[in-house]
Amino acid sequence: MSILVVLLPPRARAGAAADGERDAAPEYAYLLSADGLSVLRQGRTTPTLLPKADTVVAWLGPTDVSWHRATLPRAPASKLRAALVGLLEEQLLDDEQAVHLAVAPQASAGNPTWVAAVHKGWLQHHLEQLEKAGAFVERVVPALWPDDPPTGHFFAASDSADGSSAQTWLAYSDAHGVRCARMAGTWVRDQLSAWARHGARWSASPAVAAQAERWLGMPVAVRGDGDHALQAVRSLWNLRQFDLAPRARGSRFLRDSWKRMRSPAWRPARIGVLTLLVLHIVGINLWALHQRSEIDRRQQAMVALLKAAHPQVGTIVDAPVQMRRATDNLRAAAGRVGDADLEAALAAATQAWPDGQPPVQSLRFEQGNLTLVAGTWSGDQIERFRARLRSAGWTVQAAEGRLVLSRPGSNARGAT
Repeated sequence: MSILVVLLPPRARAGAAADGERDAAPEYAYLLSADGLSVLRQGRTTPTLLPKADTVVAWLGPTDVSWHRATLPRAPASKLRAALVGLLEEQLLDDEQAVHLAVAPQASAGNPTWVAAVHKGWLQHHLEQLEKAGAFVERVVPALWPDDPPTGHFFAASDSADGSSAQTWLAYSDAHGVRCARMAGTWVRDQLSAWARHGARWSASPAVAAQAERWLGMPVAVRGDGDHALQAVRSLWNLRQFDLAPRARGSRFLRDSWKRMRSPAWRPARIGVLTLLVLHIVGINLWALHQRSEIDRRQQAMVALLKAAHPQVGTIVDAPVQMRRATDNLRAAAGRVGDADLEAALAAATQAWPDGQPPVQSLRFEQGNLTLVAGTWSGDQIERFRARLRSAGWTVQAAEGRLVLSRPGSNARGAT
């Protein structure tokens, strides 16, 4: 699954510079990775020209995130941010409405955790710029976060930096937080020896790697912005929380759901569903073959029975119908009454005849249907007559003073 990492430019602190940054059409440095482990392509362009990817992640530099230690309040999700603001009110430099907060992954209520603070208006502006261009940011990750063992990274303040101490920064993280400072001062250099004794892991961007090795007196790992950003992407951090959490609606919800289904985490589920579907189709086909063979076996048995019972039948087209007709013909030739003959219909009507009704004045028998005239019958008498015949396998239809008796599925010998 491809990943597009957008490196947000550092926030301008001065008021005029910040206004100019908001008005200008921004360009973003980006990197594209096919697997989240290596950089496939990188460059700088406007939001509308960013390459397409399955997942879009925004990366924040270490100077744009401040870190605060606090005990996570026991509060519902809708009130958690307000509770955090109350806890960190004295530590936050900006007004609470201008600050965006995010808690560490897997934080639990009642336990100490790290809280990241970001300038809300600045971050929201960049997210809106990217979203307008069709790059929907799913995660916002920090470049560095409090961690153990300690980590230090030297980087240039801008792309045009010449490697001098005035333009070189050091971001140092350990279990006590994250500190960012220019190398132009003496405080940072005084701390280097102490931090080195703690077993810190050192890295530097290519532009300042030589200078960092001179300051430390030891080699450092040269890591470009791409490798540094991909390491952050592989972490569990996501600063899009509370009111900046992504909201998926309509077609975007379907698109995000489809992307999640295509993600590596869902690969076992996809394999399981595909396997189940294949087994289901194979099972249906095997069951259909079994049913078809059973039908063929029974049809052959009926044909064999018809040939054995009525050898005079020639070509067999429909064995059950031809068996019934041949049997009816033999029964008629022997003078025996069939289930749907006139005699059987009259006997059934006689047994169900209502009390008090005179004998029928006229009747007609045709194609297994016995029609009786019942002009003076009441509705209750017709219903009782129908109920008595129903138990014997006959149906009764009443219309225009006539009652029609018939036995479903039976053939008659003729008409009377």
